[in-house]
Amino acid sequence: MTHAVATDAATVARRVADVIDPVFAVIDAWRDAAERRLSSDAEPRAASVDPFVHDLVAVELVRAETLITGAGFVAAPGYLVDAPWHLAWWLSGRSPFQAEAARGIRRLDAESDPDAESFRDYTTLEWWRVPERTGSRHLTGPYVDYLCTDDYTVTITTPVRVDGEMVGLVGADVYVARLEQVLLPVLRGAGGTCTIVNASGRIVASSETHRATGALLRLDGLAEALAPLREAEAAGRVTDAARLPAGGTVVPCGDTSLALVVE
Repeated sequence: MTHAVATDAATVARRVADVIDPVFAVIDAWRDAAERRLSSDAEPRAASVDPFVHDLVAVELVRAETLITGAGFVAAPGYLVDAPWHLAWWLSGRSPFQAEAARGIRRLDAESDPDAESFRDYTTLEWWRVPERTGSRHLTGPYVDYLCTDDYTVTITTPVRVDGEMVGLVGADVYVARLEQVLLPVLRGAGGTCTIVNASGRIVASSETHRATGALLRLDGLAEALAPLREAEAAGRVTDAARLPAGGTVVPCGDTSLALVVE
């Protein structure tokens, strides 16, 4: 790969990060607000937390330019006095191909009774498990989100702490189709075949139309090249670009835990 193409790859990776970074900033602000609010509550209850979370996320969910299609707070089991299992999560009326929410926002109707047949223990899911283990923000997906959107989604979550203890998560869902709308013009304007993957090598978007969203990108040496990215995400840092045996380049997209693969 020539120096010029390598420079283009770094520029494209920065532009990808520029798309995701505002979502991170919003979630970080929600986390800070939630920590302030919950630290002042001796007996936190869903009855008081839910209106707070609604007001926190509603403005972003109806904003025309946002990529976020669902957002809220998920409580650690047993944290809320009146709701041992609880998701305070709202969804926009936006489809993957709409620029604006069509009908405001609605509450996610999640089963909170652990004895119910449809109950799902959310602490077993990646978007909970990884932030709980690492103490850091995590991007899950792309995956088909049967709990919220029934479409390919990425979910970004970050821990909420009170007195050093994780009491839940705040996070947001983003339709992959909406991300593709924003990112594909950037990828197609670069040299070579460009594919954005997560730290596990699953495809988020690609200038190669035959590469399916959510599928693993199978390139020689890619898993090894992405290993530092997975470690960097857990440590909250940025890693360096890497070369593939066949001559391609893997460039981290800032601290998003996504990578640009240029062939």
